[in-house]
Amino acid sequence: MSARFFVLAFLAALNPKLFAVDLLLMESQRPRLMFLCFLAGGLSMCLTVGLLAVSAEGGDGGGALSAEAAASAGLDLAVGVLLLAIGALLGTGRLRGGRRAPARAGEPERDGWAQRLLAKPRLGLAVLIGALAGTPGAAYIAALRELITGDSPAAEQAIAVVAFALIEFALVIIPFGFLVASPAATRTQTRRAQNWLMAHARQLMAAVALFVGGYMTLSGLIRLLG
Repeated sequence: MSARFFVLAFLAALNPKLFAVDLLLMESQRPRLMFLCFLAGGLSMCLTVGLLAVSAEGGDGGGALSAEAAASAGLDLAVGVLLLAIGALLGTGRLRGGRRAPARAGEPERDGWAQRLLAKPRLGLAVLIGALAGTPGAAYIAALRELITGDSPAAEQAIAVVAFALIEFALVIIPFGFLVASPAATRTQTRRAQNWLMAHARQLMAAVALFVGGYMTLSGLIRLLG
């Protein structure tokens, strides 16, 4: 497992939407069971896709992997330059995401339907939402390509897939652990963390884009010139 693999894993974990999921699950009548069902769906999907991917590539020849590695270096360079440009635009304020208008006094919150939907312990729905959250994103696909094009043994690749899944769902696993130990305090701290992330979303996205973009650009150049 390379440093780039862990960079991609933590990039996948930086998902503010998981904080919203945490808050919705905490408001359920049976939050612990809902958390378990969500994690079961998400981790199952993430692990199944990853383990199938690395096992399917296990018997391929080295020539195909070498060609894919060269293409991967070029792709990393292109994506890295794009991320650097996006990070620069976000950092200078030239690229801004749309902000949700605050609700007026007396008006219901826009996510009230989600709270009502998950207020009761709908376990199957929690599993389904977890599975959707566990579907491979760009960071996971790039990390799997990193594993497949490397020379790690099959056992190490399987461990890497498990590590990636646990890191990706850290924003759900950690609050769940605190929820079991201290439910009231965990709800308050999770809401504060979500508010802070939303207030600093542009700065955080700019920092992540610049860091990951710089890493991918440098890594792609080294592999292309090496």
